[in-house]
Amino acid sequence: MEDTAHFIAMLHERNIKRSWVTSAVLQPDAVEDHTDGTRHYLKVIPEYGNRWLRVVVNVAAVPNKRVTAFFDRRLRRDT
Repeated sequence: MEDTAHFIAMLHERNIKRSWVTSAVLQPDAVEDHTDGTRHYLKVIPEYGNRWLRVVVNVAAVPNKRVTAFFDRRLRRDT
């Protein structure tokens, strides 16, 4: 799996740790497949106030490419 330049920039801009991304992709709490060829991996990050991390991967690309990552405010926190 490769990283796009946008993905790398978003990790720095949003203070998202690489370990959180790895955890979200390898052990997600939920996975959503979208019709645009992306797969969204969702993971609750306890160290970040139980917020939901969303990692978007272009699974239509070979090799797959991580497109972006963000804390999804639309999802409820489990506090």
